[in-house]
Amino acid sequence: MLLVFSCKSKKQILVNRVAKDTVSNANAVNTKTARLAAIRAAQTNFNTFSGKAKTRLDINGNSNDVTLNIRIQRDKKIWVSVTAIAGIEVARAMITPDSLLLINKLQSVYLRKPFNYVNKYAGKQVNYKTLESVMMGNAIPELLTEDAEFNSANGNITLTGSLNEMVFKLILGPDLKVTQTNLSNQAAGQSLQVTNSAFIQATNRVTPSQIDINSSVKDKKMQVNLHFIKIDFDLPLEFPFNIPSRYTPAD
Repeated sequence: MLLVFSCKSKKQILVNRVAKDTVSNANAVNTKTARLAAIRAAQTNFNTFSGKAKTRLDINGNSNDVTLNIRIQRDKKIWVSVTAIAGIEVARAMITPDSLLLINKLQSVYLRKPFNYVNKYAGKQVNYKTLESVMMGNAIPELLTEDAEFNSANGNITLTGSLNEMVFKLILGPDLKVTQTNLSNQAAGQSLQVTNSAFIQATNRVTPSQIDINSSVKDKKMQVNLHFIKIDFDLPLEFPFNIPSRYTPAD
């Protein structure tokens, strides 16, 4: 199931990421609270998101090239349609803060699980908001904590600290957009690294068009390379999802 669940597009405009006068630079304020507020204000704000991404999905060495059509209603649901060769849809997923629903059209089966099923492959610290933030190229909210340590070098800001037994490092560029997120728990054999690059302008927002995700939980390893070829914000969206009666539940 995991191997399956893992199209004319607008021209992308690459963005030279420099701090703007309208965005407070976290280095220019004196208190940690003000720095964190500046970082939060610089993250991408939205009601809905839709994107199309050419994707390389590798799970434990088994690699597949697919296209993901992703729709997000902020704080409520993430909808993903997976297409393969010739644009044929092979799978669909609906993720909410408390549930995960997947259908495999190749095998006519479906999977219904609580959200914590994701934690088998991404660590127990990952929640719905984590996934949403990663897909948007935003800072994971729990990492923007008063306990974090700030360091600045070469125009970048690095936040380090610990979160629920996980050591984290968050790197932000001069515009306070996230460049890299690292989570690790060596004792539990868990790690997550997310790298954002090739930032573009999309619907008056600056967002990464390339998101590379590497996750490891003991012997389970997953790599996802997303290259967005189309991105839109705040459009009216539908989230169609139904399970045909002939489909059977997966183990």
